[in-house]
Amino acid sequence: MIQIADALLDSSMVELEASFSGLKRSILEHMAASPIPYRYPSLSVVRFEMKLRSHIVEAAKKLNESGADFATFEESRCNPRYWILTEKGGFRLRENAEPAEAMEDIFKNGRSYGFECATAIVIVYYKAIIDSIGRQKFNRLFSSILLYDGVYDEDLGLKWYKTEEYLPGDVLYFKNPDHNPETPEWQGENVVLLEDNRYFAHGIGIKTGEQIIAALNKKRKPGATVSAYLQEGAARPDFAYLAQYDDQEGAVSIRNHRASGNRFIIARIGSATYIKA
Repeated sequence: MIQIADALLDSSMVELEASFSGLKRSILEHMAASPIPYRYPSLSVVRFEMKLRSHIVEAAKKLNESGADFATFEESRCNPRYWILTEKGGFRLRENAEPAEAMEDIFKNGRSYGFECATAIVIVYYKAIIDSIGRQKFNRLFSSILLYDGVYDEDLGLKWYKTEEYLPGDVLYFKNPDHNPETPEWQGENVVLLEDNRYFAHGIGIKTGEQIIAALNKKRKPGATVSAYLQEGAARPDFAYLAQYDDQEGAVSIRNHRASGNRFIIARIGSATYIKA
């Protein structure tokens, strides 16, 4: 639990709004109960991160239901109306294609697509951002897209964090050190953490951690003794940076709080969850 001195007497302590419901509220309550302090430059960033995390979870589920196949780079395929299949098995956006429309086609016509798990993660991120900031802003921000082996636009701001605590919407990695060298695509699995300790793993499905490890262990070399395992750490986009594109009010709020040095922190006191400036 985060302990804040004189928290009950602080006039800037605000109880979580009713707008934080469902998964968003669940994430915030988990953060408030954590011994790890979560700090934000503005309340706008808090709202946006909860929205984007929720959309990441939704996009992962939709991609799982899209009919898109798991495929090696040699076997990758895509809809030629929107994408050019590169020699290495990547998808390059056609010059006359709208980025948001091309991304959404993967979810609408999934059976026309086949790709590996690192590409699946980037596709999930892009779809979640479309749903968070809208098609028009997405098209401006991500005007040229290449989907290949985890390649992503720098505006995504994706970073790997050393942490033992994970939240829905985080991307994690199950490593398979004794994988069969004849199937290198199973050396590990990039996953999206969903609710209830389940994960979206492209090519495996929506499973528990134990089920993903069991699936990877079946892909080990003969005589293997080392089990697959969940690697420590998580990948997250730059929520604060992307929040600037949510709306003009959010962008102003972020700049003002960064300039003033103010920070927001999430805390739990008794049975209530608060955001304190």
